[in-house]
Amino acid sequence: MIQSLNRLKETPSQTAGPYVHIGCVPNFSGITGVFPEDLGSTMVNDKTRGERITIRGNVIDGSGALLRDALLEIWQADAEGLYNSPSEMRGTADPNFTGWGRSPTGMQSGEYVFHTIKPGKVPFRDGRPMAPHVTFWIVARGINLGLQTRMYFGDEKEANETDPILSRIEHRGRVQTLIAPRKGDIYTFDIHLQGDKETIFFDI
Repeated sequence: MIQSLNRLKETPSQTAGPYVHIGCVPNFSGITGVFPEDLGSTMVNDKTRGERITIRGNVIDGSGALLRDALLEIWQADAEGLYNSPSEMRGTADPNFTGWGRSPTGMQSGEYVFHTIKPGKVPFRDGRPMAPHVTFWIVARGINLGLQTRMYFGDEKEANETDPILSRIEHRGRVQTLIAPRKGDIYTFDIHLQGDKETIFFDI
């Protein structure tokens, strides 16, 4: 006799709701005394090598509204193109640069902000140099899985034109969704989740 199988039903998915700020950036949420500062809020110190820059922007949904409960993390190389990671085999990264940061979008402005440095070039898996870039991870209410994207620098036109990733994008008009314009030492990178200006996201 064939035995019947009692299959378990799929558990309902859970999105990164309002608790994401409370759990990941408690000081920002007004919960003080747990940590001196929120993890990932400081990436540089006075000994960090490289050009100091600020990356700021908004996360925008398909209707054009700002997401005020989003959380963003970035991962990047140091000024010499080395990652602060045990997997980095090309050299030793700057010990005064974390290479990783975390920022919530403000409840009033809806803006995220990272104070960091401009990264150096890193090699693609085939050895070709990639243009300087910053990797982004975004979560918010309504997003089941964290979204991955990249920010490239608007003042690195020559490097961007030969970047192994950017050059593979078939719809060339969408490349601009990954390019952040510069004004002074500030790069503005707005992330559009849907719509005509939808940012390119990577399946990683």
